[in-house]
Amino acid sequence: MTVQAEGGARPESASRRSKITPEREREFFDAVLELIRESGYEAVTMDGVAAVTRCSKSTLYRQWKTKPQFVAAALRANRRGGFADIDTGSLARDLTEVARCLGAVSDRDTRLFQALAHAITEDADLRCALREALVDPELVALAAILRRGIERGDVAVDHPALPFVPDMLFGVMRIRPVLTGRYADPDHMTRFVKSAVLPALGLD
Repeated sequence: MTVQAEGGARPESASRRSKITPEREREFFDAVLELIRESGYEAVTMDGVAAVTRCSKSTLYRQWKTKPQFVAAALRANRRGGFADIDTGSLARDLTEVARCLGAVSDRDTRLFQALAHAITEDADLRCALREALVDPELVALAAILRRGIERGDVAVDHPALPFVPDMLFGVMRIRPVLTGRYADPDHMTRFVKSAVLPALGLD
């Protein structure tokens, strides 16, 4: 799909892109991601986003050219800082707080993962954007939390369960809707950590 065919935009329209304010851009990004959560990636169209945000479809195409580019930009703009601020002085408490944070966004993030599941297998940029927005920040911050726990002596550097902590945390978050039809809320995530993750690491 080309810009000319769908939105009537021309290369020289680049100067007009600067007229979109950061606040308006955020509105576009929030709208497309919420529509994807509600209806699925394939069902979302530029027309639909334009209607929700009360703008012309050509405005969206001038800025982002294709739906995958638009969604990828929205994902990257929603990149979170992960758990970078969690540092309680105890690995057990840090992991419990990580669980609570994951549970707080489980509904929103898991729905987005589910809605984009097929699309990210077809579009490498979309797949990278999803990782940059929802996966990599958490993995980096979690690795730092585990490293601090090792440095404090909370857990041995060669503990066999350490490499599987991300798998346990993110795995239960993603699979719970499949198994039970319910999202892994903060209560479920913290109970899981206290009952399964901490014992696996030899922590109280």
